[in-house]
Amino acid sequence: MSEAEIDGKPVSLKAAAERSAEILLSARMPIVAGLGTDVAGARVSISLMERLRGAYDHLQSDRIFADLDVMRQAGLMFTTPSEARLRADVLLFIGNDLTRIWPAMMERLSPGEMPPFDLAHQKRKVLWIAPSRSAAKAEKFPIETLDTTNLHATLASLRARFSGKPINAGKAVLRKLDEFAEVLKNARFGVAVWGGDMLDSLSVEMLYGLITDINKTTRFTGLPLGAENNAGGVLQTSGWMTGFPMRTSFGRGYPEHDSWRFDTNRMIESGEADAALWISSYGREVPSWKKQVPLIALVPPKTKFARVPQVRIEIGQPGIDHDAAEFARETGTIVGRDASHTSEALSVAAVVGQIAQHIGRDA
Repeated sequence: MSEAEIDGKPVSLKAAAERSAEILLSARMPIVAGLGTDVAGARVSISLMERLRGAYDHLQSDRIFADLDVMRQAGLMFTTPSEARLRADVLLFIGNDLTRIWPAMMERLSPGEMPPFDLAHQKRKVLWIAPSRSAAKAEKFPIETLDTTNLHATLASLRARFSGKPINAGKAVLRKLDEFAEVLKNARFGVAVWGGDMLDSLSVEMLYGLITDINKTTRFTGLPLGAENNAGGVLQTSGWMTGFPMRTSFGRGYPEHDSWRFDTNRMIESGEADAALWISSYGREVPSWKKQVPLIALVPPKTKFARVPQVRIEIGQPGIDHDAAEFARETGTIVGRDASHTSEALSVAAVVGQIAQHIGRDA
């Protein structure tokens, strides 16, 4: 059974749920932040904010919007990991933390193997811009690497060299960029794989421009790895419930989305939001805002806060303590996972459901 506290003192789950409802009902603008939860947890949390006319956000929205902003403005083309493994004769990795974001990436994409559906039956070529030195060296197949500390400039230079345009660079850098460009030109079906904190919207937009240029003469597509804490699952849940991604508010009685206005960190620091329900079921993450507001925390055991939350309820991890539906990179979609170590720890959906029972239907 999950443990609960009010102001650091042990209480029953019922008392903690009642106190949480009081805090949220008394707030002028409550928010759900973190939102690291499975699909069921995201559904009840978004529904709760709709009833309270609050807003919600995800702790890794910045990473999600790096891809989403480009897709909304310019369009993006994606493929699945299975398609990349079966067909790609060229893999272009970008970023130094790909194997940290997706530890099974090498196993799932099998870059060292011949693509089974490639009619030429040739070994695939693997390029890596800004690689993790340890990850690239650990592999037992050839990887052509290109180190950089300025990803914007490197992607722009590669795009220019692909199109045969001059750039201002040293001979060694120019030779390496031309080698990369030549491999991309000769690809029959290439896939760019990217993710992590190195790539912001500008980098993704530049990369997409390169992919568009390559597709004028051959086939090339993308495989973004997204973010952790089921950000992809929350994104899809938010989409089918409201028509918008995270950073959406019900303040006017209907869903409104704005990636700046409804950034919950900004809302707390500016005083626009005055109570928060923080959810982190995949890890012990805590809010990064500095301003103190009434805080309800649904977190795993041993999570440490700078200040004691007004209400704290311990929860289990989706797919480990309880069955869950969540986004899986392996398939590029939402899948059901049986609990690997079923426990009595409550799910986010169960706890938020209890809080909602103490909030009147007219709220």
